Amino acid sequence: MKVLAAMSGGVDSAVAAARAVEAGHDVTGIHLALSRNPKSYRTGARGCCTIEDSNDARRAADVIGIPFYVWDMSDRFHSDVVEDFLAEYAGGRTPNPCLRCNEKIKFAAVLDRGLALGYDAVVTGHYAQLRTGADGLIEMHRATDIGKDQSYVLGVLTQDQLAHSLFPLGDTAKPQIREEAERRGLQVADKPDSHDICFIADGDTGGWLGEKLKEKSPNTLLEGGAIVDEAGEVLGEHEGSWRFTIGQRKGLRIGTPAADGKPRFVLDIEPVSGTVTVGPRESLAVTGLSCIRPLWCGTAPTSPTECTVQLRAHGEEHRAVVVPTGSGFDVTLLDPASGIAPGQACVIYDGTRVVGSGTIASTAR
Repeated sequence: MKVLAAMSGGVDSAVAAARAVEAGHDVTGIHLALSRNPKSYRTGARGCCTIEDSNDARRAADVIGIPFYVWDMSDRFHSDVVEDFLAEYAGGRTPNPCLRCNEKIKFAAVLDRGLALGYDAVVTGHYAQLRTGADGLIEMHRATDIGKDQSYVLGVLTQDQLAHSLFPLGDTAKPQIREEAERRGLQVADKPDSHDICFIADGDTGGWLGEKLKEKSPNTLLEGGAIVDEAGEVLGEHEGSWRFTIGQRKGLRIGTPAADGKPRFVLDIEPVSGTVTVGPRESLAVTGLSCIRPLWCGTAPTSPTECTVQLRAHGEEHRAVVVPTGSGFDVTLLDPASGIAPGQACVIYDGTRVVGSGTIASTAR
């Protein structure tokens, strides 16, 4: 096959590209330029989307012996990922920008352009496995290295996108990938993994959000608000609701301790009034979810289905019953979850197979 290898500049994508060549594919390496002003994004070689990463990707392509190009996706990234991130936080929700980038950029914009140019598939260094099911559909399963499994952030992919994707690392543990990279002479063999949000250069999410929201709406969203307990008693003030997320414990700056002396956690965020409600850990327990924007990896369920769900990128699985609705699906959690926020993704599993995903619109306690 003629395939595009999305090369982030990290060790995983470099080894994935090398394995695709070894498998006999006609491979072209591409690196995505996601910022029109690289200085506005994170600096330092971390394996995602800095100038250093672009250079590392180019060197890896030279070692592997494949053509290499940089594709400018900065406009699409800004509108589909950065603006979405801002809008979600302004609405009191907690988004996952990496998941949105996979959905909108790496497996939509890139794949669409690749298919138009005559390529058959995109190969990436994600840790997940693809199999052909008994019904002929492409199934996505968890990676064998559960600690590195990335099927959660890939739960937004459709059947058509999976049919044009390759994940060569899904059956390999990360230490073996680094050893293989060293054997292949790839300089990124020991390069650290990327964990930060790439478009927040200094890692200060609250400060970045405040600055960007002020630029967009100088007279709104920045007046702060009250921090209250579950009974509505005012405990303190804050500078902006976007600085908080459900389940947060640190940085509340409440001078008065709780009556029982235990820590308080953020339970609810009301962005219009700016009210942030806090309370004890036990009040974070969630037993039900309502999800919108459903995306199915294969056939969508049509009746109540017993399954498991994952609600954070590195969170545990919870036993659940999923019930399809007109605009999405509802979830009854048989194992209650803690600190779940609207805006996060709910990814549905049948064993190790990803069924689909949705965006959490509301929770029930």
